[in-house]
Amino acid sequence: MSSPDRLRAIVVDDEELARHGLREMLAAHPDIEVVAECANGFEAVKAVSEIAPDLLFLDIQMPKLDGFEVLELLNPGPAVIFVTAYDEYAMRAFEVHAADYLLKPVSAARLAAAIDQARGRIGKTPPPAVELAAAARPPTEYLERLVVRDGTHVHIIPIAKLDYAEAQDDYVALHSGGKQFLKQQTISSLESALDPARFVRIHRSYLVNLDRVVKIEPYTKDSRVVVLADGAQLPVSRAGYTRLQALLEGKA
Repeated sequence: MSSPDRLRAIVVDDEELARHGLREMLAAHPDIEVVAECANGFEAVKAVSEIAPDLLFLDIQMPKLDGFEVLELLNPGPAVIFVTAYDEYAMRAFEVHAADYLLKPVSAARLAAAIDQARGRIGKTPPPAVELAAAARPPTEYLERLVVRDGTHVHIIPIAKLDYAEAQDDYVALHSGGKQFLKQQTISSLESALDPARFVRIHRSYLVNLDRVVKIEPYTKDSRVVVLADGAQLPVSRAGYTRLQALLEGKA
């Protein structure tokens, strides 16, 4: 972390001209040192992890990883100023506790105001990244993919390929194609982010993709298990059995 008088910043945008233009504008601010530029979200996650900047100028609409997905993978992360050409993202940007939101083309006055606003965020502990990402998503919009950070690697799991999720304390174990990925998130928050017509909570610790369910079998006198297409067997609670039956009957 730099001194309070000088902020180290990273500029993230998939357009080289946009990065160059913002860097030129930031040259008028001697209190800002641009320590890196990134052309996509993967580069941004890696750079923030290695450099630990104070401030991140982050484009929203980018290939591979968008700005909100980048934010989700930075926990904790720097103060964020979103910079984008699309004003429909403004409300979402503020909802994820961004320091500010700049609409391209950026004016010198707005940039200066955003930097002042960001200074007030430096050193403060932000809410958990997953909560920020959830706040940014409209309530009727469900996830189509999950992003998981594993050290310096980022994995993208399409929702259609998620077999089931298992609660493990403050994490969820995401099972997909015989592989397991750990993500720092509660199973309840994951459940709320997924389409309830496709995923069902069958147990307090398990959330399953309905398309993977092959059959339901008795386990003991008062309990059941679901058998998935890959042979995995997961416990089913009484409430989970009721929910599962209702969804399976609806698909029949």
